[in-house]
Amino acid sequence: MTVATTALRGTPPDLDDTFAALADPTRRAILERLMEGEASVAELTEPFDISQPAISKHLKYLERAGLVSRHRDAQRRMCRLEAAPMAEAVAWLEQYRRYWEANFRRLDALLDRMKAGEAAGAGGPSTGVAAAGDASDVADRDGHGRLDGSDE
Repeated sequence: MTVATTALRGTPPDLDDTFAALADPTRRAILERLMEGEASVAELTEPFDISQPAISKHLKYLERAGLVSRHRDAQRRMCRLEAAPMAEAVAWLEQYRRYWEANFRRLDALLDRMKAGEAAGAGGPSTGVAAAGDASDVADRDGHGRLDGSDE
């Protein structure tokens, strides 16, 4: 993905690096281990059926993404989890959680109105299809699911 494409989508380039680093299950497992505290490269290699150089490559990838920092402690290379990039990813994902929760609330309200309409009209014929006015509550007018013009 080019920087121009990234800028158009509103995703900071660092966030792309974070998600790319998290895409690999070995790197996610390394991060999980580092949540317990600092560890040497040798300690991080133990649970995996891959070589120490392969773990080092994963660590370099995580380091470039800012998720891990490394320092020397005597003869050992120690690794530490860095939280800032993960916090940025969570904040970015949070906007989508709010978006979908708002859509689900509107859908729940529409379903409640439809149920109330069916209960009120139980004596007459029912097709089970919402009236045209009801459909506008879930049909997004601006192509983004926003009925009230908000950016949420």
